[in-house]
Amino acid sequence: MASKKGGEILVGLDIGTTKICAIVGELTDDGIDIIGIGSHPSKGLRKGVVVNIETTVNSIQRAIDEAEAMAGTEITHVYTGIAGGHVKSFGGRGVVALKDREVREADVARVIEQAKTVNIPVDREVIHVLPQEFIVDDQGGIREPLGMTGARLEAKVHIVTGAVASAQNIIKCANRAGLNVSDIVLQPLASSEAVLTEEEKELGVCLVDIGGGTTDIAIFQNGAIVHTAVIALGGHNLTNDIAVGLRTPIDHAERLKMKFGCSLTAMVDKADMIEVPSVGGREPRVMGRQILSEILEPRVEEIFQLVHHEVERNGFSELLTSGVVITGGSTLLPGMTELAEEIMGVPVRRGIPRGIGGLVDVVKSPIYATGVGLVVYGARHQDRSMFRIREENVFKKVKRRMGEWLQEVF
Repeated sequence: MASKKGGEILVGLDIGTTKICAIVGELTDDGIDIIGIGSHPSKGLRKGVVVNIETTVNSIQRAIDEAEAMAGTEITHVYTGIAGGHVKSFGGRGVVALKDREVREADVARVIEQAKTVNIPVDREVIHVLPQEFIVDDQGGIREPLGMTGARLEAKVHIVTGAVASAQNIIKCANRAGLNVSDIVLQPLASSEAVLTEEEKELGVCLVDIGGGTTDIAIFQNGAIVHTAVIALGGHNLTNDIAVGLRTPIDHAERLKMKFGCSLTAMVDKADMIEVPSVGGREPRVMGRQILSEILEPRVEEIFQLVHHEVERNGFSELLTSGVVITGGSTLLPGMTELAEEIMGVPVRRGIPRGIGGLVDVVKSPIYATGVGLVVYGARHQDRSMFRIREENVFKKVKRRMGEWLQEVF
């Protein structure tokens, strides 16, 4: 049990295809201490999207109960992630007049609000409006425009949208588990908060988060996010390939993958043998470990080729000065970074959560990148939450915005 310092508690709830994980963080004077972790297998999602609410709610409750017991605190609010093939992103631009005065916070909020006034279908919702750069008159490349004087303020933004139904189902599952959702965060954006350095984001880096159902991509340049994408392949596809290829049940295929899997056949000793359980009560078989690797390698290769194609198609190949950072539970497979380097043609490293205190040794794994990232995101964006469930929070938000308008008028 971690000792209490009286700091504010933030909780990241990673609702994934293979597992649901709750990470409890406590804000301290030195940063964030991880004080509780809860995890439970997830059966109610397919490719990052909720397909069974009851099963998902049950898994969330089990993970939250475990995290509460470890942290010794009650959990009421969470930051949760969103992923899936329905997530789409595009660029936007906003312009507002300043009338030759200093840029205020209200102006920044106004120009970002203006940038997201784009036509999107009624079945989609804006999840994030991420500023890339601000322009005051003709001076571009500004990261923080507050206090600058000019006649016009422009903002270039990256807009992330998702299916309304998917976002609502995530919120519904959390609500039915007795939780309020403070914000919904794009999963690769959350993971980037935990595993990327500021230098990597500045120089240019591609984050590849290989989850159970999807592979999420986020590209950063000059400290800002410039591109996001989702590929509908993940660790579950690797497990399914093993189950079909070796004719073994899914749960045994998962165990074989985690214990003996390798994504680069050249790294496996030909003499290594493994026991493979059979289906229908038949006798288990003994075969070379290399056969398992020969099943995994083509699928991992396919995932990274799709990532490489996405990067090239959008013209970012020459901008990845810091290379690629891979994270997510599937990246624990030996040979993953080597195969990624071979296909992507740039340096690749495995991303694990950093810059945190407390239970560091427990969360020091790519499995917890999204969960820890949600806590870090929550600490940085506490005042900007969009998916407040309680009405009093909505009322406060409207009241604050009205105050800002009055300030602008007078």
